[in-house]
Amino acid sequence: MFHKEFKTFITLAMLVVSVFSYSQTIQEIVIQDNKKTKTPYIKSIINLKIGQQLDSTLLENDIIRLKREAGIAHAYYQVHKVDSDYKIVYGVQENFTIIPYFNFYTTDEDEVAYRLGVTEFNTFGKGVAVGIFYQKDIFDSYGLNVRAPYLINKNWGLSFMAQSLTTEEPVFFNNQVAQYKYNNVSFTAGVLHQLSLNHRAEIALSTFTEKYNYLSGATSTAVPQNLEVSKFLAKLIYEYNGVNSYYQYHEGFKSLFNLQYVDSSDSALPSFTIWRNDFTYFHRIGERGNWANRLRVGFSTNDDSPFAPFAVDNNLNIRGVGNTIDRGTAAIVLNTEYRHSFIDKDWFVLQGNAFVDAGTWRNPGGELTDFGESQNIRVYPGIGLRFIHKRIFNTIFRIDYGVGVTPDATQGFVFGIGQYF
Repeated sequence: MFHKEFKTFITLAMLVVSVFSYSQTIQEIVIQDNKKTKTPYIKSIINLKIGQQLDSTLLENDIIRLKREAGIAHAYYQVHKVDSDYKIVYGVQENFTIIPYFNFYTTDEDEVAYRLGVTEFNTFGKGVAVGIFYQKDIFDSYGLNVRAPYLINKNWGLSFMAQSLTTEEPVFFNNQVAQYKYNNVSFTAGVLHQLSLNHRAEIALSTFTEKYNYLSGATSTAVPQNLEVSKFLAKLIYEYNGVNSYYQYHEGFKSLFNLQYVDSSDSALPSFTIWRNDFTYFHRIGERGNWANRLRVGFSTNDDSPFAPFAVDNNLNIRGVGNTIDRGTAAIVLNTEYRHSFIDKDWFVLQGNAFVDAGTWRNPGGELTDFGESQNIRVYPGIGLRFIHKRIFNTIFRIDYGVGVTPDATQGFVFGIGQYF
């Protein structure tokens, strides 16, 4: 009896050894059609490695990962049998990634403001973004930004930003408005960490100086006319990205959390904490439709200050509302729109959209009941057009026209590069 059981055990053991000995593994990984993006770089950011067993889930995740690269418009894989093993081919369709951009809008003084810049999103063919810009918003501004998410390895990277921003900003107090020349000179360095395919985190530290100089409008003994404050900022960003894209179409859910602590050297602009979370959801409708939604919820320290951090603005949250028409210490904003591709060719897309932007704010030093006050609620439906180049990264020229339906509403055009959200 013992002899029979031992013989059975040996047979099973040999069968297991045989299965593992002849398991079908990855013998070769080939990257094709990449001209600018370096092959070693692509191989370093995918999870599939030579010697692993064939795993379709791993292949699909690698394709999602590659399509999120600025230098890659589309990606696919092929599986080829080689003897008892496999050769995997990743094919990529590359984007043109040296992107100039030009945004323009109207200031509070009805002057035309604009920003000119250029960014190389795939420097050295290794996914490093380097950008510079010049802005004319009554005053001159300029900046430099470098972002290398995989500079160290596939999970760790670094970022750096230096900029000097000067604008004319409205300051609100006692139901009155004053115009200030605002200048912010900042230097920021960050550490980037890719935890997994759908999860990433970022920690950044910044030192900056803010200057406010009175120009015109109302005055108050409680509000200084000239102010210069040195500040220090610590920032934490956490993102869950479950969105899968096919060119201009998106499907899935994304959450982006941003927490900041700002330490100030002057009580006139006191230290504060601010956090914001953007919840974004996309759903494909038919062959050419896309429903896009963004819910933005944000709160800051509730100081009764005319320099509150959350702005009601054309370019940030409510299309058609105007340029920085109000400020608050908390905000809830919902943007929802239906996008439809009327023309969808090999390289060009003409997309139309119908949207509703709605939001409400808490007044500086106010209560949560401020969210329900009619003067704090804005609702702006509208329509727009998108001109999209499918082979140039983020080349989406947008035009939107929003019309307010709440009391004392305005209306107007908003122009920009890239989708509004």
